[in-house]
Amino acid sequence: MAYDSNNIFAKILRGEIPCKKVYEDDFALAFHDINPQAPTHILVVPKGPYVNYDDFVTSAETEELAGFARAIGKTIAEAGVAQGGYRLISNSGVDAHQEVPHYHIHILGGRDLGAMLEKAEA
Repeated sequence: MAYDSNNIFAKILRGEIPCKKVYEDDFALAFHDINPQAPTHILVVPKGPYVNYDDFVTSAETEELAGFARAIGKTIAEAGVAQGGYRLISNSGVDAHQEVPHYHIHILGGRDLGAMLEKAEA
């Protein structure tokens, strides 16, 4: 999957599409998902043009990697889900149902999220 500079997250980062911002710094923007799957559903998007996790960890500078990780932590604190628990999800590729070709982390919380996946049949 090639990076598309006109994907919705790139447009949000450029300010062309509004978002309900939770946190922003030099490395990331965090905002509420428009189709929440839990009471708290926030997306954390790096500001660089990375398609997925593989692209991010092989292409980003060390400062970007650390800054993005810290932005996720600050967003978790800002959202107030640390005590009750939360889930971090990153989908990559077709089989994982990645919908936007811009690397991002979903922070889900605010209720019991249940099992991560159904058990595979033997």
